[in-house]
Amino acid sequence: MKVTYLGHACVNIDIDGTFFLVDPFISPNPLAKHIDINSIKADYILITHAHADHIADVEAIAKHTGAQLITNPEILAHFEALGLSGHSMNLGGSHRFVDGKVKIKMIKAEHSSSFPDGSYGGNPAGFLIDYNDETIYISGDTALHYDMKIIPHQYKVNLGIFPIGNNYTMGVRDALTAARFVETNNVLGVHYDTFPVIKINKESSKQKFKDDHRRLHLIEIGATLDLKDLNISTL
Repeated sequence: MKVTYLGHACVNIDIDGTFFLVDPFISPNPLAKHIDINSIKADYILITHAHADHIADVEAIAKHTGAQLITNPEILAHFEALGLSGHSMNLGGSHRFVDGKVKIKMIKAEHSSSFPDGSYGGNPAGFLIDYNDETIYISGDTALHYDMKIIPHQYKVNLGIFPIGNNYTMGVRDALTAARFVETNNVLGVHYDTFPVIKINKESSKQKFKDDHRRLHLIEIGATLDLKDLNISTL
């Protein structure tokens, strides 16, 4: 599995040529101005919640690519009214995609969820994506919560994708605790630097993880992280 960071909380996960795009907020993001949304590949679009900074480019990309949405019933109904289609899930449920090869489970996130007009966006969520005994945990926008400790009883998390900007979500300290809870050595930081209130000190943030014998990956927008290259021994 290869994960390309597209700014803010958006990543595109390539699983043997099938692309799972998560929370596309690209065209309104000045930090991602070099990313052309018309060049993005997407077979599925995963949406964690309805806030504008997670759904801004859903309609445009889905109509361009024909991608199917994977999200909660309320968000799916909103986009179905705009002519899109997909698969609805809810907390605790899982489903297999790509001829049964990729298992996705929707799990709890502690946050809020409303559309830009204030209408209800259903329960916020995270996703576990499991393929060939490798698992990526996308926490979505969330506070640290103790239910994360359940995850390693069922999945071995190879990579956590966690918000680290604080103020609206977990900050670096809570993200490190989340990494301990889910027993992963590798975290890709997202949801930081986009707005002044969520700017971070990158070097000190990475050092906090290094001091705990883990890695916080802060990669450039447009760069790709390959799960096969993750190795805690490089610390």
